[in-house]
Amino acid sequence: MTAFIEHLREQRWDDHRYYHHSRINQSLHLVSAVSFVCAYIMAFWNPAMAALIGWLGAMTTRQVGHLVFEPKGYDAKNQATHEHKENIKVGYNLRRKIVLMSIWVMSPFCLLIDNTLGGTMDTPQSLDEFIRNVGILWLCLAMGGLLFRTMQLFFSSGIQTGLVWATKIITDPFHDIMLYRTAPLHLLRGELIDQSTRHNHSSQLS
Repeated sequence: MTAFIEHLREQRWDDHRYYHHSRINQSLHLVSAVSFVCAYIMAFWNPAMAALIGWLGAMTTRQVGHLVFEPKGYDAKNQATHEHKENIKVGYNLRRKIVLMSIWVMSPFCLLIDNTLGGTMDTPQSLDEFIRNVGILWLCLAMGGLLFRTMQLFFSSGIQTGLVWATKIITDPFHDIMLYRTAPLHLLRGELIDQSTRHNHSSQLS
């Protein structure tokens, strides 16, 4: 268990120091994290609505932060190129994220072509029911994306790495709220880039 927790801290630390320099990105991650927590709560009553909140609110703000606002040049702070960081990324790097988000955007068109998705869903009788089916489809996509990458990591990096990454993804919203709760204040002060230096990932991200 100690090794698992330390591995989780290491993955969180690498994700933070490599991919969260921009205060705008950090602030968007805070919005995303709150949205995800709302989606988690909503899932107990309405899983389809939870998926809509998760994809339209949480995932959109999160990925806009990465794709638009995060610096892509040489990372002098960590002495790493963007290409190096992309190659060692444990989970979904930017290329994989673009593929995943493209599938997400295109997936509702499958329901326009076949509104029962091969008989796996009820035929929608109204716009609300169609949107509900989209939510169910997106819920399956989220679970499939998590399971697919976890299984990939099982074979490429070991079972523990895959389980740690899955745990990190599921718990990221709560951790991001704690980590980036002050980011909007820094942004209001005109601090666009996080200049702080943190050497000890155990104390910073535990």
